[in-house]
Amino acid sequence: MATRALPAPLAQLPNALTIARLALVPVFVVVLLAAEGGHSWLAAILFGIAGVTDQIDGWLARRWRVESSFGKVADPLADRLMIDAAILLLWFAERLPWPALAVILLRDTSLIVGYKLLVSRGYVLSVSQLGKMATWILYAALAAILATTEQAAWPLWLFWSGLGLAVAAGIAYVGSALEERRA
Repeated sequence: MATRALPAPLAQLPNALTIARLALVPVFVVVLLAAEGGHSWLAAILFGIAGVTDQIDGWLARRWRVESSFGKVADPLADRLMIDAAILLLWFAERLPWPALAVILLRDTSLIVGYKLLVSRGYVLSVSQLGKMATWILYAALAAILATTEQAAWPLWLFWSGLGLAVAAGIAYVGSALEERRA
């Protein structure tokens, strides 16, 4: 199927959304730091916007076939920064337990270091459906935690489910890299 040529500004929309999401991280942090006890509807809305733009930019880039090297690095970086900032601040506000912080930071540090090592050795890594699902669930769970005033159980259960999928996706990425190495 032939692809239509996109006007240059439109072709840059996915990267522009990623850059906007990166710029949203410090705004989100300031809003959440000003909130009482890790509860803020505005922070939840900003976080939700970040989650939605994450899905939109990737979908547009694939649909329009304008995936870029910048987007392949900046998109997951924007997600990691937003999610890590939320988890760190929610832990600080005592809305999340320390194992949540430890697991996410360990996972994300491993992904960043592993990505640098594997890509420099010629491995090609792409986002899996499991990784996308985990990110979506983490965005939804953290937005729910931000929006709730009491320690309701369901946002935490949703969070732990998303975290479990995120760890599984990380393990799958390692397995994929090992498979590619053997090939």
